[in-house]
Amino acid sequence: MAAGPISERNQDATIYVGGLDEKVSESLLWELFVQAGPVVNVHMPKDRVTQMHQGYGFVEFMGEEDADYGIKIMNMIKLYGKPIRVNKASAHQKNLDVGANIFIGNLDPEVDEKLLYDTFSAFGVILQTPKIMRDPETGNSKGYAFINFASFEASDAAIEAMNGQYLCNRPITISYAFKKDAKGERHGSAAERLLAAQNPLSQADRPHQLFADAPPPPMAMAPPMHPPPPPMSLAFAMQHHPALAMHPHPVPPPGGGYPVAMSHMAPVPPSGMPPIPANMQTAPPLPPMQPAPAPPPPVSMSRDRKSVV
Repeated sequence: MAAGPISERNQDATIYVGGLDEKVSESLLWELFVQAGPVVNVHMPKDRVTQMHQGYGFVEFMGEEDADYGIKIMNMIKLYGKPIRVNKASAHQKNLDVGANIFIGNLDPEVDEKLLYDTFSAFGVILQTPKIMRDPETGNSKGYAFINFASFEASDAAIEAMNGQYLCNRPITISYAFKKDAKGERHGSAAERLLAAQNPLSQADRPHQLFADAPPPPMAMAPPMHPPPPPMSLAFAMQHHPALAMHPHPVPPPGGGYPVAMSHMAPVPPSGMPPIPANMQTAPPLPPMQPAPAPPPPVSMSRDRKSVV
């Protein structure tokens, strides 16, 4: 399972796995990461004297997409109780440390490394696994931790947004950590920021930030709806439908009169049809009604009063 020379590896498809327990082996890493995609080889550098690995390794996948998927699903999972750090393998990872180290205090005992990573990775790239200080005998948290960002922009944003916020029912305190080689001096000084601004590697990576207040994607415009065609008049219908010409004077509806569309509205021909002449735009008038003849006078049934003697 050992990998070949570094120059022969596909660096874009190779990932770095750190924070490994001493019980982790190359075969275990192979079985773990083959769930993300086809694995070409696994390499864990070992000490020449003790032949023990040094807590990290490299996994090369068949393609870059498999490597990206492996980072997405395997980062910060626990192996033998320790969260592992999974990211793209790069030779300049150590040069990214610009001193943007923050101190997080008043942590709840239930807060673990994965929760810290998931919470603070939204502000920027985290170079190493968040380090929670624990009791060496019991493994319980001492209530504080350290996080190393890749830029001061990320650490400033984390301090401004999260200082005093509640994490697992406790308000946490955040500030820049003290330097190891200088007593009483904290990280984030003007000299460190000047050196970080001159380091182009600190701006090489950007975190995946998905916020709830992001603008929604543009909605697809619905096609415009065409208005319905105008009602057809009697004259237009008689012109284009010969069957109606046999009855030029239809019987008016009950109550008398014709519909408005047939007697008062000028017809509008459909698109592409010639205009209707003016003398055909209205229905022809009905002939005048003839008066009924007067009834004959009533016949008297009485007889003459003269009688024959």
